[in-house]
Amino acid sequence: MSAVALRPVVAADSARLLEWRNLPEVARWMYTDHVISPAEHDRWFASALADPARKYWIIELDGEPVGLANLADISPANRKCSWAYYLASPAVRGKGVGAFVEFWVIEHVFGEMGLDKLCCEVLVENEAVWKIHQSFGFQREALYRHHVWKAGHPLDVVGLGLLAEDWAKVREESAERLRAKGYAVS
Repeated sequence: MSAVALRPVVAADSARLLEWRNLPEVARWMYTDHVISPAEHDRWFASALADPARKYWIIELDGEPVGLANLADISPANRKCSWAYYLASPAVRGKGVGAFVEFWVIEHVFGEMGLDKLCCEVLVENEAVWKIHQSFGFQREALYRHHVWKAGHPLDVVGLGLLAEDWAKVREESAERLRAKGYAVS
């Protein structure tokens, strides 16, 4: 079975992230739709690594970088944060890598960080992803109409939230689904 791991983003990951962020299959689901220049990326990358309200991890499959996961708007005072991820390599999609990442991030947020709520936003047309989130206990909390403009058109966004108490109810079922796919989770 393949091994999935998340490791902190380091300076040496910058060029790879710029490449990934500009891939059509990644950019399709991002909030922006323009080609990100190296200068724009450098500014984003420097601020991302310096911001204590954000965390970034490279997703690795068998030691090879395949995607990015992140936390944003980390608010210890409000015991919540938001998250997102993408798999840059189409070859790893459909293998349970995203589900493993979701489980890992949820465990990290509620376990290691001790937060109470994890939020995310997904373009409404990316139904497969918001349904994956719902399979892990996320509740649809909002529909943000005309929230993002891409290619000159407004797009709606689904807002989802997961409470620690809700995770406790679905954690074992979620872990069992991953075990059935061959992933080792406790």
